[in-house]
Amino acid sequence: MNLRHKIFLLAVVPLIAALCAIALAVQYQSALLAQQQRNSVESAYLSSKEAEMRHYVTLATRSIKEIYDSGRQDTQALDEAKQIISNLDYGDDGYFFVYDMQGVNLVHPRQPELVGRNLWELRDIKGNPTIQRLIFRASHGGGLERYLWEKPSTRKVVPKLGYVISLPRWGWVIGTGIYLDDVDAVVNKIDGQISHNIQSTMLWITGIAIASVLAIALFGLALNFSEHRVADAKLRVLAQRVVHSQEEERARLSRDLHDGISQWLVSIKLQVESGIAKLAGSHAQADSARHSFDRAATQLNDVLGEVRRISHDLRPALLDDLGLAAALEYLTREFADHAGLDISLSVDGPIENLSAVRKTVLFRIAQEALTNIERHAHATNVCLTLSGDTATVRMAISDNGKGFDMPLVAESPKRGIGLRNMHERAEAVDGKLILTSSAEGTQLITILPNG
Repeated sequence: MNLRHKIFLLAVVPLIAALCAIALAVQYQSALLAQQQRNSVESAYLSSKEAEMRHYVTLATRSIKEIYDSGRQDTQALDEAKQIISNLDYGDDGYFFVYDMQGVNLVHPRQPELVGRNLWELRDIKGNPTIQRLIFRASHGGGLERYLWEKPSTRKVVPKLGYVISLPRWGWVIGTGIYLDDVDAVVNKIDGQISHNIQSTMLWITGIAIASVLAIALFGLALNFSEHRVADAKLRVLAQRVVHSQEEERARLSRDLHDGISQWLVSIKLQVESGIAKLAGSHAQADSARHSFDRAATQLNDVLGEVRRISHDLRPALLDDLGLAAALEYLTREFADHAGLDISLSVDGPIENLSAVRKTVLFRIAQEALTNIERHAHATNVCLTLSGDTATVRMAISDNGKGFDMPLVAESPKRGIGLRNMHERAEAVDGKLILTSSAEGTQLITILPNG
């Protein structure tokens, strides 16, 4: 798996995971909210129905209030009251019922076959004594009672919520009720709406997830295409810079050979030829020939020194033979002799575990930095410190020169080539280069992995 695919997965996988987590949280919270809303609606609906049933029972008792308050308890008065209550209803399943305290049904307009029957022992399918519980609730101040009863409109036994009170003077229990399947229908309708909203929310989240993944994919393709173009452009610039550096190095080497070694060799050749010609002459000319040969030998030593200097610039043998510390010591000593500056070198910590490539990078950076100091800094003192541990190696080069304007050098295409080369050298081996400059001097820090 290449880097682009890894980056794509690192972008997409957390997004999908986050959206899945959001979806689960939304679903959980929606279900919890739906349950709370269901409970709230059911509670509010039942409260409103309870108040409604209270009003209905109040209206029923007021319809027979005149008879009840008259104090009459004869059969004609009771029958008249039963008839009035039997005629009261509201809707298909809304009616009033009356029982005496022994459980005998006195009024039931929807199930007249129950009238006159003693239902004291009547129990529902769960074994609960329905009529006994209604009479008990009424005799203790009245109130609500849940039980199972046949619904007139469907002829099915369903849960019912009844409200009953007692008429003590007549020994009656009067009440009414609502069938809870109607409540369930209302609540189920709300549940359906909430479920539809949850599904819509989940579809929105899924759509957002798909759109986000597509957007990331398209952005990744665009970025990949752009990075390819930038990388190609950088590669072309780097190739041109490598060619330019090679040409500069060749030109410098050519100048060193032509201006130094070549002229010295010509001078030596002339002196040797002159000495050879004088050897055939008089004794004085022979002495002069010896002087010419001595001078030629001296110049040959100079030529050998120049050859060693050029060879050292191309590739220091000390770096391969004795290591980085010895190569830097030779470099700083040579720089101090050549530039006439006071330069100090400090080496501390394990640095010989560095690979050959990283040693060369540090040496070339030090070489480039010292060259820049000699050409531009006008410094009198230079300090080079090399330190390391098991993880990293750090090389710091500081001077007390005049410094330079870093943004100006960075923006100029014709300046700062040496600095860019040092940055590129460090980055090529997974290192970094930190540069600070002011009127008090310049400090260059290179940090590389130790390995």
